[in-house]
Amino acid sequence: MRKGVLAVAVFLGALPGTLPASTLQIVPSTTLQAQTSNNTSAANSFQSQTNGNLGATNVSKVNMHSLLYPGNRTKIYAHFMPWFGDPRHMSVGYNSQDPAQIHRQIGDMISRGIDGVIIDWYGSRDTFTNTTTLRVMTEAEQHAGFKFAIMIDKGAIKLSACSGCTPQQTLIEQLHYVEQTFVPSPAYLRINGRPLITNFDVELHYPFVNWSAAAASATTDPVFIFEDASGFTHAVTGGSYSWVRPSTTDFGMTYLTGFYTTGLGYPGLETIGASYKGFNDTLASWGLNRIMTQRCSHTWLQTFAKINSLYNSTKPLDALQLPTWNDYEEGTEIETGIDNCMSLSASLSGNTLQWAVSGYEDTLDHYRIFISTDGQHLMPLTTMAVGSRSLNLCSYTLQQRSYQLFVQAIGRPTIRNRMSSAIAYTPYCSAGTASVNLGASPASLWVSAGKSALSLNGADIRAIEGESSFRFALQPGSGGRGLSSSGHSGNITLAPVGGKVGVATSTPTATFEVGAGHSTLADSWITRSSRRFKTNIQPLVGALNKIEQLQGVTYERRTDGRHEIGVIAEDVDEVVPELVSRDPETKQVQGWTIPD
Repeated sequence: MRKGVLAVAVFLGALPGTLPASTLQIVPSTTLQAQTSNNTSAANSFQSQTNGNLGATNVSKVNMHSLLYPGNRTKIYAHFMPWFGDPRHMSVGYNSQDPAQIHRQIGDMISRGIDGVIIDWYGSRDTFTNTTTLRVMTEAEQHAGFKFAIMIDKGAIKLSACSGCTPQQTLIEQLHYVEQTFVPSPAYLRINGRPLITNFDVELHYPFVNWSAAAASATTDPVFIFEDASGFTHAVTGGSYSWVRPSTTDFGMTYLTGFYTTGLGYPGLETIGASYKGFNDTLASWGLNRIMTQRCSHTWLQTFAKINSLYNSTKPLDALQLPTWNDYEEGTEIETGIDNCMSLSASLSGNTLQWAVSGYEDTLDHYRIFISTDGQHLMPLTTMAVGSRSLNLCSYTLQQRSYQLFVQAIGRPTIRNRMSSAIAYTPYCSAGTASVNLGASPASLWVSAGKSALSLNGADIRAIEGESSFRFALQPGSGGRGLSSSGHSGNITLAPVGGKVGVATSTPTATFEVGAGHSTLADSWITRSSRRFKTNIQPLVGALNKIEQLQGVTYERRTDGRHEIGVIAEDVDEVVPELVSRDPETKQVQGWTIPD
């Protein structure tokens, strides 16, 4: 027969030095710093501005296409300003010509689901912005599928004018430069194989420019994209794009409705929609104090909702432009993300992690729960849908130790993320029903923590750990209670109801029996001798005579040869049979009882 050694210690469900296979292994894959620090291409030093630009922070990298209707194949392009670091513009903490900065920007765009950039180009002779544009082209070519296109800004007609040239001649010269310098790039944006070229307010400032003549001079058969709903009817149009209109009083919704409705009437032309966070030019040197408020990112979300109200997978929108990626001066940049004006807090109730939000939960995409053993290195535990407010931590089998938990509110695309403070947690969960095979001999089983129960071959073992007490009970599985609610700290109760306990014997016949050949050791044995335990008390007649009849002997035990002195139970049975105990089944004499 195999013998097992059962040990009880304060560590549930694990053998010393090992963890059960089902125990969740904490393997950090990120850090608290990574989840809370600037994860954008904005300069780390950039601080929030009064025009609504958010300081460098941690923003959602959920794919931007998720804001569009299901099944969309719409291309999303960021409108890109190439001029920061030029003294003509405000400082934002980086230089647009820096190849490393351009690398960070395109990487950031890709991480948000953006498909390319449309560059606000000031012509070949505006050295600063043209150098940036050339370097953006070089970087774009390193990212498969990422595209760029040129928007000829009205500023190009002035800043890149050829000597003695008219605006018309300058436009044609700059168009040829685009065709010769940028269009040959494999990363250049094409529509049905034709390069896309657009412009910003050229006709508004130079109304006598003849685009038909410019198009006739082109050598690459470009698709010319114009502006606003009227752009769909331009003489040489290939389509039109919409823009942010701060002069409107409804955040541009009526303007956008008119633009999209017109575009739907020209299915053969390219329709490029617009999504923006707002507008505020109060910090721009040329500003006119035009303001379209962000409304805690709801302006941004409403521009997508407008698209989704008119387009779907069977009636798709061709492309979407984001004005802008980095126009910090007019307060339209989304490089730093968009603020959602909310806060997040977390707490613990028993084994339930809870959290609360203050602000606009509709600006969130989901919640992410992190677990950590040191408060700095984090492992994602799970994600929870918006509307969730709690997580049952007992659904995870965790090693018994201290942890720190974090709840992160992930914004909808490009919207700011929020992280709760650390919540300390030590698991105290029920382990449920489990089977353990102690195949080794001897074997040790360590049971602890929380409120747990363990069944061994019909025996019920229960360990209950309170604030300052610990009680343990063992009894055979057939009938009776496993553990009484009474008792004191440190008590061990064996067979509390109707069972027998055997030490070194598997078939005890007494309530407590030590097997033959084994001994007990104690400073004293106490028997109940008080009158309150007895009834029908009578004097014993001839007691001394009976004692004198008992024969003391020396002997050696059969089991181990041990030499002892004492009496023989059968001899005692002849003199004082009341002192002799017998096997309840065979009635054979077993021993004699020392009277109290």
